[in-house]
Amino acid sequence: MTLLQEIMNHNTVFVRERQYEPFQTDLMPNKKLLILTCMDSRLVELLPRAMDLRNGDVKILKNAGALVTHPFGSVMRSILVAVFNLGVCEIAVVGHHGCGMTGLSCTGILDKAMARGVSPATLTTLRNSGIDFEQWLRGFDKVEDGVLQSVEMIRRHPLLPSGIPVHGLIISPETGKLDLLCDGYVQIQEAATV
Repeated sequence: MTLLQEIMNHNTVFVRERQYEPFQTDLMPNKKLLILTCMDSRLVELLPRAMDLRNGDVKILKNAGALVTHPFGSVMRSILVAVFNLGVCEIAVVGHHGCGMTGLSCTGILDKAMARGVSPATLTTLRNSGIDFEQWLRGFDKVEDGVLQSVEMIRRHPLLPSGIPVHGLIISPETGKLDLLCDGYVQIQEAATV
């Protein structure tokens, strides 16, 4: 039996036995918060529990490294949709210690792609089409740098309304301990007095 078959078999029982009922909620996040975090599998259950979040409390976006890499990419689009259409009034970028994006090697990724059958000619064609692999497959030196980069990209976005606090945090994937890097409320208040 394949993993997909196992999932589909489980889903049939899940729906038939109405196991979904404890998770029913509406579209709007109860706490009006959006969290951008890493896709690391250690955070799937740990992060919500460490932050005392229940189903329906927040919108959660996940990608490699909790990074906003382009001001008009899909992550920023999702953030703006959450703010304008889903009632989000606060944003938290939550990176984690031991992130795989720390020191990410573009060369390493491309070598693995070629080892799995992507031809050098394909990479050459993409480079000649304007794809900057070194920029696109870039991580960060320290997780703090990645979180702060994302926080600043969000804060400075021309379509984000003023007054939306954007916080930066780092979580331990072992213990769930949160460290605050930057508090959006404090920085907004400081900016208002300048």
